[in-house]
Amino acid sequence: MNKTQVKVYYSLFGDYFDPDEVTSKLEITPTSVTRKGDIINVKHSHPETSWTLSTEYEESLDVNEQLNKVMNVLKDKVAEINVIQAQNQLKSKFYIVIVMEEGYTPALYFDSNFIKFADSIHAEIDVDLYANPYSADTV
Repeated sequence: MNKTQVKVYYSLFGDYFDPDEVTSKLEITPTSVTRKGDIINVKHSHPETSWTLSTEYEESLDVNEQLNKVMNVLKDKVAEINVIQAQNQLKSKFYIVIVMEEGYTPALYFDSNFIKFADSIHAEIDVDLYANPYSADTV
């Protein structure tokens, strides 16, 4: 049974901006918001402000399932995203987090629709891979 978990999130981030204004302009409720300087713990605070839309961790052997969930919410908001980025000097990034269990590795490729969309909003792509120990007998 596949226990590999995938989470995808998209963030607009930068120094100081109003995440509530982003929510209002995009008419999309974010999954999370952080503000520069917000306390994380005793030694750390958030280095930037961010507006984030994400999936939950989901069992998956194809990252595109999660990418498409996020992209489909944002795809009609390209002009708005670009204006928000330009007005606030923000960066844009898709984060893909893969937690592999027992040697199960998901397909990781970007179809042309996603590539075009990411390019249209000037988004970078960041992939984090976590391979939990597994026995070579299960591969």
